[in-house]
Amino acid sequence: MRRAIVMVVLVLGGLAGLPSAQEAGHDGKWDAQLRTLPDAGRIRESIRRMSARPHHVGSPYGKEVADWIVAEFRSYGWQAEIETFDVLFPTPKERVLELVEPTTYRAHLDEPPVAADPTSGQTAEQLPTYNAYSRDGDVTGPLVYVNYGRPQDYEVLERYGVSVKGAIVIARYGMSWRGIKPKVAAEKGAVGCIIYSDPREDGYFQGEVFPKGPMRPPRGVQRGSVMDLPTYPGDPLTPGVGATADAKRLEVADAPTLTKIPVLPISYADAQPLLAAIEGRTVPTDWRGALPITYRFGPGPAKAHLKLAFNWDIKRLHNVIAKIPGSTYPDEWIVRGNHHDAWVNGASDPTSGNVVLMETARGLAELLKDDSLRRGLAARAKEHVRREFTPEAASRKLAAFYSTIEAR
Repeated sequence: MRRAIVMVVLVLGGLAGLPSAQEAGHDGKWDAQLRTLPDAGRIRESIRRMSARPHHVGSPYGKEVADWIVAEFRSYGWQAEIETFDVLFPTPKERVLELVEPTTYRAHLDEPPVAADPTSGQTAEQLPTYNAYSRDGDVTGPLVYVNYGRPQDYEVLERYGVSVKGAIVIARYGMSWRGIKPKVAAEKGAVGCIIYSDPREDGYFQGEVFPKGPMRPPRGVQRGSVMDLPTYPGDPLTPGVGATADAKRLEVADAPTLTKIPVLPISYADAQPLLAAIEGRTVPTDWRGALPITYRFGPGPAKAHLKLAFNWDIKRLHNVIAKIPGSTYPDEWIVRGNHHDAWVNGASDPTSGNVVLMETARGLAELLKDDSLRRGLAARAKEHVRREFTPEAASRKLAAFYSTIEAR
């Protein structure tokens, strides 16, 4: 999906006739000085500032965060501005998941507040637990456990004679992009997809759960996009162009990067009753998670009902663009970015990365006040651009990225 980003651009300048880094007197002086500039206290306070409230795309605090980031960059001495785009950002209006046979269970589909974390109680501002860019749907079918839901997992199912046609599959998070799981499930004939966080990868098997430790608690849910990224990234309704206010848009029903079947993420507390009700052959050892159950393929006798409906709204996204301009080669750029919007408060994702980006930018601004350091940095930047950002190198990296996604 398109995310609200912070992009810093160092536009190279004054490079003609400059000496090499060695000739400019490079003796590690600017490296050493740069290492002294990051301030752990500033980083800590920036994380607290940005993660104080939920700030997903289109939220009031999301705009406040963008405005604050712009002000920070300007205070460092960078040129900074906000560019806006209007993107498809669905949010749930109905979510139902229930086991209907052979027993009944209705999934909680929420994350209860934790006393140790006051922000966890900001439920009025939080997005519900969901996967963005799932289709609407109301389906009922037998449950089939598909491990990580990768193409190779379906090869195992076929060897065991297990079909997912007409079934709702349940896959665990991990080992592939989450959007691959419903895509492959739909190709194999499934009518719905559930993705859960197994404690083997993301829970008590790895260590103490929150608040005693960092691991996911039983009712914790991983939100996230499930769009079909290998087809194209970004706003689903404006492929290949920026999602400006006047951009030509596809109809939601025609957007190819939306899932073909409804998909919902759940916690391992909600997954356990569903998985425990599945019978059939026991799965191979490497398919077994850490829940206290026997993991089986299915299908049945467990049968589930999944119903999802979304508000298909266009929301305004705020990109922060900050630049240090050059003069001699203004078309040679070094670009670094990080998204600043979050699914909830986002202290880890994306804020931990965003504040490092900002502190790096502050350090570069301080170095550029020293002309001799500026000259050395410019020489090194020019060499980096020549080596890493040729059209051929970019094409190779992009091809490798999409090959990896398709393989998963």
